[in-house]
Amino acid sequence: MKFRTILAAGLMALGLAGAAHADDGLDNPSRNPFYDGLKGKRVVFIPLAMGFDLTEGWAAIMRKQAADLGYTLEIRDPNWSTDAGTRALTALIAEKPDLIIAHNPDVQSYARLLKRAMDAGIKVVQLNLESVVPTDAYVGADWSRVGYIESDALVKQCGTGSGKSGKIAIIRGQPTAASDLYELYAYKQTFAKDPAIKIVSEQAAQYDPAKARAIMETVLQQHPDLCGVVGNWDNQDVGAGAAIQAAGKANDVYVVTSGGGNQIGCDNIQKGLLDLIISYDVPLQGNAINQQIVQTLLSPAKAGESKTSYYTPLTLLTKDNIGPRTCWSLDQLK
Repeated sequence: MKFRTILAAGLMALGLAGAAHADDGLDNPSRNPFYDGLKGKRVVFIPLAMGFDLTEGWAAIMRKQAADLGYTLEIRDPNWSTDAGTRALTALIAEKPDLIIAHNPDVQSYARLLKRAMDAGIKVVQLNLESVVPTDAYVGADWSRVGYIESDALVKQCGTGSGKSGKIAIIRGQPTAASDLYELYAYKQTFAKDPAIKIVSEQAAQYDPAKARAIMETVLQQHPDLCGVVGNWDNQDVGAGAAIQAAGKANDVYVVTSGGGNQIGCDNIQKGLLDLIISYDVPLQGNAINQQIVQTLLSPAKAGESKTSYYTPLTLLTKDNIGPRTCWSLDQLK
């Protein structure tokens, strides 16, 4: 009885006494604006390409939320073609969806188009790879921090006091991509502080494990006392790990890279192909982008009016700390 009295008083204070009765529960007045604000909205994702762990993982998580909340999610797959991605963006500016999610191939190619989209009233969220143009939001890895963690780990393995040669190789991905540029800056800053570190190779594998393997085979021939390798992406750098293992140097050359934390990455650590993966955790990133999608769609701010960044947490994966539930598979996300 006391509860009913208090609730009735509260409803009267809110002016809702006529709209609800304690025996019938209470309709949450906040729900309708939330769902109504999302229903029927159109979101379009332009990935680098579909068909690999990062984009398939993000898409699986975004699809589930879109279905739950009543907005649509479309994917325009440029299949690794920057020209096709540019055409997709240009077409979308004319179509005027409510939100574009852009996975930039590099820092420049989409920059002007992203600004044009915002000028046309389309909100833009950038996912895991930034352009030079800030948009309504960026959700993804802090590539500078990834680079500092990677290079610090390599200095511990190969730097002053390690008793090793100090020779290291850098395997870049796409040299004009945000991940590559920001990581490289961190590498150079860190390695310059230790005179024992010698960069003996710096080459780009263009995200191709076969190229990474070929690069590493040559580097090992030229520098059989190589101490470590730092790379841009585990799916690429597993090729370098394979070359090192084939040369019988898996215990001598430390391989550091980054990735989305999927099961294949963990398997490659267990196989001794990679030693350390800085994981930016695709399931966690998927949840973060979903939250950003809702926030951006519901925000009364105009496109480009408010700009935010959310750098997702990082996890260090090694043979010592990975377990059966550490990494994810795509089936778990669908």
